[in-house]
Amino acid sequence: MANVKTQRIKTISEFHQLRGLSTPEHPLISIVDYAAIKRPSDISEISWVCDFYNISLKRGLDAKLKYGQQEYDFDEGLMFFISPNQVFRVAAEPNASSERSGWMLLIHPDFLWNTPLAKKIRQYEYFGYSVNEALFLSEKEETIINNIIQAIRQEYHSNIDKFSQQIIISQIETLLNYSERFYHRQFLTRKISNHKVLDRMEDVLADYFNNEEALKNGLPTVQYLANALHVSTKYLSSLLKVLTGQTAQQHIHEQLIERAKEKLSTTDLSVNEIAYELGFEHPQSFTKLFKLKTSLSPLAFRKSFN
Repeated sequence: MANVKTQRIKTISEFHQLRGLSTPEHPLISIVDYAAIKRPSDISEISWVCDFYNISLKRGLDAKLKYGQQEYDFDEGLMFFISPNQVFRVAAEPNASSERSGWMLLIHPDFLWNTPLAKKIRQYEYFGYSVNEALFLSEKEETIINNIIQAIRQEYHSNIDKFSQQIIISQIETLLNYSERFYHRQFLTRKISNHKVLDRMEDVLADYFNNEEALKNGLPTVQYLANALHVSTKYLSSLLKVLTGQTAQQHIHEQLIERAKEKLSTTDLSVNEIAYELGFEHPQSFTKLFKLKTSLSPLAFRKSFN
């Protein structure tokens, strides 16, 4: 949408005010009833940027969420995670009749200041643009998550003392760790776009070699693959590791070796020519990798076909 404007929400108090909620009990952390949120009439025309973390569990989401440049997939999913300074847009669906329920946990980075979680929270991959599907939960998993949220709510509703912040932070970390476990399970068990990533990656690598990109630009990199697939390098390697037990770099090497075997067994190209066509700057690097992966030198492999 050409006329979409961007609005930044700097504080949790400002979020409460914009969504028609009462003043938060704590300026740096809040748990919001999703059903109580009032959306502005022009919400679909605004891209939002918040200066705080937003962890949500939502049912009856009568809207589409665009996170970064991708639509966030809520098919069967319940939870999603947005970190500070990331752009998202809520496109409300017209005439939606579903009843909304759930919660939103808002955490300002200042609440985590000078604690180990302040740095660690950035390492949870599901906060990134690269994860574009909501986390779905079994009934048992949802109960675990909701119990943690209830514990956080009870703690900050109690009389705040010198232990309160650390107790809440430990509960937040527990919530994040469970979420990571459940996302890992989702990688393994759900028939979702993750498996399509593998197919698309194979196509990207095949195109790279077929179009002689390797000869012009050198060996394909993990960064190149990630860019072509619109995910982060960290996400791609983690996904592949979970699904196949191999990293993205190992997949690239496998493709290289398969291409090399094909050329060695079906063409008269020299080892040096094959190395250059595959993107190696130095033929000896190709020979070293080939021998590492096959226990044979390229020439020995070729002779085995004669």
